[in-house]
Amino acid sequence: MKKIISIFIGIIIGGISAKSQILTKEDSLSAGIIARNTATVISGYGSIKYQLNVNDKSAAANVDRIILFLGHKFNNKISFFSELEVEDAKVAGGESGGEIALEQAFLKFNLTKNTYLTTGLFIPRIGIINENHLPTTFNGNDRPFVERYIIPATWREIGIGLFGNSSKINGLNYSLALVNGLNSANFESGRGIRDGRYEGRDANASALAITGSLLYYINHFRIQVSGYYAGSAGISDKDADTLKMSNGAFGTPVALYEANFQYNNKGLSVKGLFTIIQIADAEKINNAYGNNTPQSVIGYYGEIGYNIFQLLKKSENNLTIFARYENLDMNNKLPQNGIVDKTLNQTYIVGGLTYQPIKGVIVKTDYIIKQMGEQNIYGATAYSTYQKEQGFFSLGVGYSF
Repeated sequence: MKKIISIFIGIIIGGISAKSQILTKEDSLSAGIIARNTATVISGYGSIKYQLNVNDKSAAANVDRIILFLGHKFNNKISFFSELEVEDAKVAGGESGGEIALEQAFLKFNLTKNTYLTTGLFIPRIGIINENHLPTTFNGNDRPFVERYIIPATWREIGIGLFGNSSKINGLNYSLALVNGLNSANFESGRGIRDGRYEGRDANASALAITGSLLYYINHFRIQVSGYYAGSAGISDKDADTLKMSNGAFGTPVALYEANFQYNNKGLSVKGLFTIIQIADAEKINNAYGNNTPQSVIGYYGEIGYNIFQLLKKSENNLTIFARYENLDMNNKLPQNGIVDKTLNQTYIVGGLTYQPIKGVIVKTDYIIKQMGEQNIYGATAYSTYQKEQGFFSLGVGYSF
């Protein structure tokens, strides 16, 4: 693991960035390039996917998500942003799976030419996908698994954030935010802290989180590091004493760190990300809730792609062939009361094609090889259908406007 970290850091240090690309009306509003003093903007994105499980020959078709963005520029200083998300085509209660939810709802205040403030339900700058999750911005029908199960994108919480860029160091951006914390009672083995998010829904603000990032653009590279530190108890002092958990704003702490880079030049794209979660009081959480919370979770991935149309000088079109390798160790370190589950040490090998006929429309096909560790004999049956390796073929479409 130390060797992997050293290689990753070496790649970042040797790195250079691509500038952000204005893709949608939402991006235009965020970048402040709409000329009118007031404006209301409607935008959106979505994706639909067919997936075949090669092992058991079962298939599924699904509307993964449809997002409607509504924003308003009150004046040159204040704007409003909102995103309403429908997942799995579900728009009402009554059936399992899917949801309709707010993905963002915040006010943006331009303080100076180089800084702005956000307040409300917003997305902190953590990882690659969290802020850049439109289907037209990544290869493959599925978002990287490391950024779904370790960095739980799309990750939004209620709070206040400061974003800006340096006037002295060209290309250097920063962010610092204070948001509500996590709920360790909802941590689930194999899903990291994902189910401990509040996402703006009855968030317990007794536990808080602070997060910050440094983002640097240089030549064809985009390099970023970020951190997150949160309390995850958020209960009364009486309940904390009963459960023998540390309480307070940052009681029962959870720390997450990540570093990533992206390179884009002449049709070649390369990206990599490393992240780690540390939960110092995992043993206390397990004693209180019995959810097999690990002390640490580690994941990383690397991806390379090439736009074949670059050879044909078709600048308006994109046909990218890509390959991605991911590793997730969801039980990297366990407390004394933790249960070993080697199936949570997973590798994903993803390869495929991404075709973009015009700006805002994308067609994707990919093949995923998922590999897992040995199944824990405890609890298994003679009729277990556990498979250490599975294959998935996917075909999908996406859009953004």
